[in-house]
Amino acid sequence: MSHHHQSCCGVSTDPGDYFLTRRQFLNRVGLGLGAVGLATMLPPELLAATAPVNPLAPHAPPLPAKAKSVIHIFAQGAPSHIDTWDPKPALARMDGKTLPGGGIAMGSPFKFNKMGRSGIEVSEIFPNLGQHVDDMAVIRSMYTDIPAHDVATVFMNTGSLRIPKPSMGSWVLYGLGTENQNLPGFISLRSGGLPPGGAANYQAAFLPGLYQGSSVNTQAQTVQQMIQNIRNQYLPPGEQRRQIDFVHQLDELQARNLANEAALETRLKSYEVAFRMQAEATDVFDITKEPESVRAAYGNSAQGKQLLIARRLVERGVRFVQTWHDGWDHHEDLQNRITQKANEIDKPLAALLADLKQRGLLDSTLVIWGGEFGRKATKDSRNTETPGRDHNNRAFTTWMAGGGVKGGIVHGETDEFGAEAIKDKVHVHDLHATILQCLGFDHTKLTYRFNGRDFRLTDVAGNVVRPILA
Repeated sequence: MSHHHQSCCGVSTDPGDYFLTRRQFLNRVGLGLGAVGLATMLPPELLAATAPVNPLAPHAPPLPAKAKSVIHIFAQGAPSHIDTWDPKPALARMDGKTLPGGGIAMGSPFKFNKMGRSGIEVSEIFPNLGQHVDDMAVIRSMYTDIPAHDVATVFMNTGSLRIPKPSMGSWVLYGLGTENQNLPGFISLRSGGLPPGGAANYQAAFLPGLYQGSSVNTQAQTVQQMIQNIRNQYLPPGEQRRQIDFVHQLDELQARNLANEAALETRLKSYEVAFRMQAEATDVFDITKEPESVRAAYGNSAQGKQLLIARRLVERGVRFVQTWHDGWDHHEDLQNRITQKANEIDKPLAALLADLKQRGLLDSTLVIWGGEFGRKATKDSRNTETPGRDHNNRAFTTWMAGGGVKGGIVHGETDEFGAEAIKDKVHVHDLHATILQCLGFDHTKLTYRFNGRDFRLTDVAGNVVRPILA
């Protein structure tokens, strides 16, 4: 069925034609929109919401803050705390015997060495990373709600088990804005496919779409491959600029008749960021611009590349950077597999901490390492010849370094076998509360009203882990 409408001066006066024409126009502009996470646009509930002229503008937190940015290294798959950061000599003595709670004890095959001035014991699989324990707050008493990878991974990132909630990075971006308007303020660096739980790990959910994380596949060899459509193949920058300005004018005309100024402004900011990214993203993701000595320190690996990019992003003012390091799910052949994973991250992560410190960035950058849960003290009964460990949500280790936390300390304890956190326990909500505190926020007051109630990252729980704060 076709429709005919009157026009004025050659321009249709029908709203349907207007929107169709506008949408087609924007599609042809081709400004690298995928990199900014525009697949998730504002839901209808937010169309009438109020927002600042530039919702991404940097602004000071309400409380004194030492951290200005975050680098979160997600060891996805749940690394065994017993074989990395939480030595259990009693478990080693019980190796091969039945534990009081049932199951055959599996002592760690690795030695633990006292490292740094603090003498914190670290597994021998981290010879380089262990040299930086004096900058770390090692939390040995973490626990979470569910020992299932997909759910626990999303829970670590969003604080929610059931309903879609904004990710930690989105909350930080919402609270602080970002210092670099030419790059997304929240970037998720992955090597290959999506993590368990998919895009829910870096979603904005009910927050405005601008706060969503931009996912970048660093496995690609070039910036153009990492960020699709980063370059407009059809129009020079000057023409793109004129088209963006024209879209501004169209939106201003529409805003006069519709009560959705905030949504229009937010959406247009996405196009603006995408436009400006063409120059800056091409530069910041190109690690060949780093001196050979720096690249050699990080190493020629996927993790080295990710962490070097993470440093370059933080240095340029990006607020929240997450890097994904998967493959820590070791139900069998734990000794060999966890050694391989440690080898992938040991040198690059040590290089990152040293690099940030040398550049004066560690004091203002909060670095976090950890997975979604831990591992059992017993052998996985399904793999007895080359044993591994099954899931354990009652005990795992996370460490933090840099802005806002004390270095060279251990917080909390697990029982003598590492089966359960028993002293100074830290829940995921507590970890989130502490991260926000380092960034200058009372976690109970960083809220967003949606569907008639105030939501926050920590839901209705969470206590700041004050003993680790600097």
